[in-house]
Amino acid sequence: MTPMRERPLILVVDDIEENIEIVRVRLEAQGYEIATAANGREALEQTGRLRPDLILLDIMMPEMDGIEVTKKIKSDEALRAIPIILLTAKSTIKDVVAGLDAGGDDYLTKPFEPATLVARVRSLLRIKTLYDTVQAQAAELSILNRDLETRVEQQVQELERLRDLRRFLPPQVADMIASKGNNAEILKHHRREIVVLFCDLRGFTSFAEIAAPEEVMDLLKAYHSTLGPLIHAEQGTLERFAGDGMMIFFNDPIPCPDPAARAVRLAIAMRDSTQALARDWQLRGYSIGFGIGISQGYATLGRIGFEGRFDYAAIGTVTNVAARLCSEARDGQILVTQRIATEIDEMAVTTSLGDFHLKGLSRAIPIYNIEGLKD
Repeated sequence: MTPMRERPLILVVDDIEENIEIVRVRLEAQGYEIATAANGREALEQTGRLRPDLILLDIMMPEMDGIEVTKKIKSDEALRAIPIILLTAKSTIKDVVAGLDAGGDDYLTKPFEPATLVARVRSLLRIKTLYDTVQAQAAELSILNRDLETRVEQQVQELERLRDLRRFLPPQVADMIASKGNNAEILKHHRREIVVLFCDLRGFTSFAEIAAPEEVMDLLKAYHSTLGPLIHAEQGTLERFAGDGMMIFFNDPIPCPDPAARAVRLAIAMRDSTQALARDWQLRGYSIGFGIGISQGYATLGRIGFEGRFDYAAIGTVTNVAARLCSEARDGQILVTQRIATEIDEMAVTTSLGDFHLKGLSRAIPIYNIEGLKD
């Protein structure tokens, strides 16, 4: 691409010095810069080195005439955009056609009127300027497109990274890490009141002892695929899988105004869904049930683990209570603490089961079973 200049550069090629001077005087008076060449070979060298904005080229020259020079220039992809005005002392159609057919853009017959020379030069320089502008814009657009492609590629990589994070971390935690990196505030240890839901399958251990490994994995796949969307729908944070067990908590890392209600709605939806799965498993000869425990209380939350393998976890008595309630639950039961029962009194039907001595607790606590949602 020809460099953009403040003053256009015109290369005048003629083997007669007097002719060059006549053109030089006329064009310098118009503010143009002038370079000269005395023959065809010099013209080619000057064109390649200077990249002029326009060439005034005499046709009749010894050794290499203007038509041959024109052919060589127009065959060079880097030079072909330079306009050429052919100068000829003859007015025969043969010279004109040969010059234009070689790639010349215009012609003048010597002797020519100065005003005609200036007008032809201005006309072709306007076209050349438009061409150079388009080429410059195309180059800028190419750079912008490359930058855009780079940004899009980076965004795609970021989305892939986020997708991978969301496969192994709670979505809420993955989103925060993706936006703030490992310095995300939520990864630091903090204390917060949460609602914890523990669930697992009844009879899974016996089933796993007698079933083929492929059958065990198929059952877990169906189980997890069924419950996963339910957990996301209630915006629960799935802390971990433990075989057939799951631990989900609410109100962290994203606080919510109704963690107990969300946990109970999720528990009922999970119970209904696993009952449908259990009927299918029963047809295959397997007796599989499902139990849930829910508790509410304070826990310490944050990142635990070591470099290369971190988890986001909740630590505290509230998680132990939920796990113990889950262990006590029979098939179809959703056992909750009195705190949970009080929180969801207006939305769910509960039944008191009395006081239970749960392993790890120093005293018995009242336990309730969730029968279902109120109409």
